[in-house]
Order: sequence, then structure tokens, then C-alpha cells
Amino acid sequence: MYIFFFCMAGISLGVVGWQLAVWSGETWQKHKRYAAAAACARKFGKPLLIAGGPWSNRGIRRRFNMPAHGGGDVCLDIEQRAFEGHPCGVIADVTQIPFSSKAFGAVFASHLLEHLPTIDHADRALDELSRVAEAVFLVCPSRQSIGAWVHRGHHLWVWQRDNAVYFEQRGNSTGKKSARCYLIDAGR
Repeated sequence: MYIFFFCMAGISLGVVGWQLAVWSGETWQKHKRYAAAAACARKFGKPLLIAGGPWSNRGIRRRFNMPAHGGGDVCLDIEQRAFEGHPCGVIADVTQIPFSSKAFGAVFASHLLEHLPTIDHADRALDELSRVAEAVFLVCPSRQSIGAWVHRGHHLWVWQRDNAVYFEQRGNSTGKKSARCYLIDAGR
């Protein structure tokens, strides 16, 4: 009986350690890309657009005063609660951004595209992000994150390799991969 409990405790600790490592990697990547986006916007002498508010729609972030990332110069989200308190917040859909072409030096979009319902929506969003900014900086949840697998609001798998961004529709029962590739300027 004790062996069973020790085995279960060992497995549980292993999973917790693994998820902490995944979360730490995602957080490091997010802060690194945010800093790169801010530097890129400064280089172009234009504002930084944040697509997807730093507070998300979770009250817990605000209660603990822990934004997911910086707020940039302009913050865009479909929910005001995600950027509440930001001096320049805009309620808009990421597939129809109400700014002129190349108005921003960079756009930072963290954990945003996977919430869009289809690959076509993600296509339009990426086109819009590329239209309004000189460079696009994306952060996506890891496939190794248990949270990414169980989050009901995630409709797409999004991943990057070098400057290419790939999409795959989740829950595709046909087993076919619906991935598309975009080359975006990563501000290198």
C-alpha cells in the first residue's frame, strides 16, 4: 500500500516539476519577446501595440497585481476588462484593427491566436497585425503545457519555428493537419 502512495507522490511531483519548467520557459519567452518588441518599436520611433490585454479576462491577475506582460503604448482587446486602467485602450477585434497601415513600430501578441475560432480567423488576424506594424512578435502556449490542452477557449494549436508561424485546428476529427505557414518579420 505504501509503495502505491510513494509511486503516486513521485509521479505527481514529476508532473508538477515538468509543468513548472514549461511555465517558466513560457514566461521567459514572453518577457524576452516583449522586450524585443518594445526595442523594435523604439527603433522605428513608433508606438508599441499590445494585441490582447495584459490583464486577460481573469480577475485573479488584477487581485494579485500580476499582469501577464507590459501594456505597451496602445492596448487592443475585445474585452475592456483585459486592459482596464490602460491610458490608451481600444476595444476591437484583432481581425479588423482600426488603425492605419504601419502605424506601429511593433505589435506584441501573447497567447492570442489560439483563442480564435478557425484558421481563417487566425489568417486574417496575422494579416492585420502585419498590416498595422513594422514587426510582429508572437508568444504561444507550449503543447507541453497541460493547461493548453484543457483550456476550453483554445481552438487552434499555434507554434513557431524560426520566422514561420503554423496553425492547426484543434479537435479535427478527420485527422488531417490544417497547418499554414507565414513568414513574419521578427525584428531581427
